[in-house]
Amino acid sequence: MTWTPLHAQIHRTIRARNLFERNQKLLVAVSGGQDSLCLIKLLLDLQPKWGWNLAIAHCDHCWREDSQANAHHVANLAKTWHTPFYLETANQPVNSEATARNWRYQALTKIAQSYNYQYIITGHTASDRAETLLYNLMRGTGADGLQALTWQRPLTDNITLVRPLLEVNRSQTEQFCQEFNLPIWEDSTNQNLQYARNRIRQELIPYLKANFNPQVEANLAQTAELLQAEVEYLEQTAHQLRLEASVQGEKGNLKVNRCLLKKVPLALQRRVMRQLLQEILPDAPNFEHIEKITALITAPNRSRTDPFPGDWTAIVQGDWIYIY
Repeated sequence: MTWTPLHAQIHRTIRARNLFERNQKLLVAVSGGQDSLCLIKLLLDLQPKWGWNLAIAHCDHCWREDSQANAHHVANLAKTWHTPFYLETANQPVNSEATARNWRYQALTKIAQSYNYQYIITGHTASDRAETLLYNLMRGTGADGLQALTWQRPLTDNITLVRPLLEVNRSQTEQFCQEFNLPIWEDSTNQNLQYARNRIRQELIPYLKANFNPQVEANLAQTAELLQAEVEYLEQTAHQLRLEASVQGEKGNLKVNRCLLKKVPLALQRRVMRQLLQEILPDAPNFEHIEKITALITAPNRSRTDPFPGDWTAIVQGDWIYIY
């Protein structure tokens, strides 16, 4: 085996960040593109050092005419590498970015649960991290959305999503694939400018590189990394504060001690309220929901909100905010 600087980098990253332990079962998501081929080749080469039990999973969205051929291509690679292969095929074409992403994670989780894999590994890179930051920034988001691509994320109580390539950019994965003659499957949808992420990748980032900063991709990925640590700290602090300030009542009703929340910065007030709303609302709370309930912390007695989704209402009674 040829040991490249990228092998050494990923070996160090996995160990330093404690992404997964030795002798674990890893399910590697492989689309056939350059990033996922780079990922699986690196992990197969590192396998003797770590003792992993590796398998390849492929998700066929059925949204391209060549999707079945693509799946067959990945299956043949798995056979060549003597690696178990699992295929999940959509029952009907998945034709939007968000729908495809959600279905893909559900499909990978289903495979992992069926065959007892503790980790699902994806080939997201620093380039994806930069694109995600820009995509979410333009849609409107807080720090959480700007650092959305994290190193690890629990999918269930027993399965963790891991992204070991977040310090590697797309040009590095391309060079690695060329060096080892890996047969990249070119996904025609990557050139389709109908999709917002493709426009960011093909048009916006090249424009920013040419006209503002040649290192913009790396700098945006670094910004996401810095934000991740800060978001983790704020979320943990808000969680502890929520436990101290809120009391569960009958029928899922809540009451929150606003005197305690008045003493903390607005950033923590918002996070506590968002965590509370996440427990009770049918969908994730938006900015307007969080702002109107946060305003009750300093509002006059008997102030109340108009109903939230699911008919939840918040009202001030003395030192408490009641959510019922």
